[in-house]
Amino acid sequence: MFDFNHIIFWGIFSVVIGIMLYIDLYATDHRKGKLGVKTSLMWSAVWISISLLFNLLLYFYLENGHIKAIQFFAAYVVEKSLSVDNLFVFLMIFEVMGVKDTHQPHVLKWGILSAIVLRIIFILAGVALLHYFHPIIYIFGLLLFYASYKMAFGGEDKVDVENNKIIKFLEKHFNLLPADKSGHIFVKQNKKMFITPLLLTLVLIESSDLMFAIDSIPAVLAISSDPFVAITSNIFAILGLRALYFALAGIVDLFTYLKYGVAIILAYVGVKMLISDYYIISTEYSLLVILSILILSIIFSLILKKNNKN
Repeated sequence: MFDFNHIIFWGIFSVVIGIMLYIDLYATDHRKGKLGVKTSLMWSAVWISISLLFNLLLYFYLENGHIKAIQFFAAYVVEKSLSVDNLFVFLMIFEVMGVKDTHQPHVLKWGILSAIVLRIIFILAGVALLHYFHPIIYIFGLLLFYASYKMAFGGEDKVDVENNKIIKFLEKHFNLLPADKSGHIFVKQNKKMFITPLLLTLVLIESSDLMFAIDSIPAVLAISSDPFVAITSNIFAILGLRALYFALAGIVDLFTYLKYGVAIILAYVGVKMLISDYYIISTEYSLLVILSILILSIIFSLILKKNNKN
């Protein structure tokens, strides 16, 4: 049962998210060309600031706000870190599919909207599983260990378009305009409907995001199984990803070691989840560990970049 404060905060969250979605997706989608690094960083700072402001509201006005706010911030940082790693995959998908800079925001828009729906469904399902079948917590913990290993030692991600089963299915059962440059997902010609390479790109983005959600949702639930905290932190982390994508495209070499930092974080929250029935690691301590790992991974990346220049 939600208390009155929870209902108010759900309302605030819905209004803020609706406004942010409209501004983010509308403003970016009507630009000519991609966002520059400077503009992308500015917009990213705006979205992060709004998320932190919401976090402060939780701290001061929600019941048990101190605990909820720390859980929100820890889950937000984890999700944002995982999102950054996933954006690198998006970079490769756009490169392999030859998507122009001007068309990338349009694809990302639909990818983000579907990601929001996926997160809500996955989180509610995960919370229900934890409630009705508690031993699932050990499966989630093992999934996090596997995700950690895959991220650290799985080698470079590759986008294999030719052997992708979903792509093959679409090419076989639908009319494809392989050389279409219109920027549309569907095109009608001679009273026939065709799919375009942009739709294939969106499918690759969606399948990548689905795998990403399978890794990220257990990580967030390891921090908090409160649906309000889990959903709000996830959605706030997803918002502004288009701006963050274009920022990362310009400063990608600053995050060389980020994936190893994220891998360590996944392993850590996996341990936290596996031992939670026997020993509770405080969220404050977990937040300190997560932030320390991320900061160190970025510092090592900067050092590597400096040494390579020398």
